Amino acid sequence: MESKFYEKDKLLVFKMTDEIDDHNVQKIRGKVDYEIERYMPKRIVFDFDNVSFMDSAGIGLMIGRYKFATMIGAKVEMTNVQGSVKKIFEMSGILRLIPIIEDAKAS
Repeated sequence: MESKFYEKDKLLVFKMTDEIDDHNVQKIRGKVDYEIERYMPKRIVFDFDNVSFMDSAGIGLMIGRYKFATMIGAKVEMTNVQGSVKKIFEMSGILRLIPIIEDAKAS
């Protein structure tokens, strides 16, 4: 996972990679929380372009980051969500909390 902070926009983008499952979600959570605390962004975008698999642990990860971001007044969005990952988000109802956008730099 990579992250990039755009100071001008107070935008923090996380490029998610590989699989998001119970095995590696704890490591991802630690990195994401650290970066959020470090930059205190106004907007956080999770880019799922390179995610090949996600299970229910990914839903927990996203809900937890949504709650954390809301506490600091940040907006959370997702981009490049496709295939089975999109289906999981649709079935979970998480899209009511975290919208899917077209472009991380837009909005």
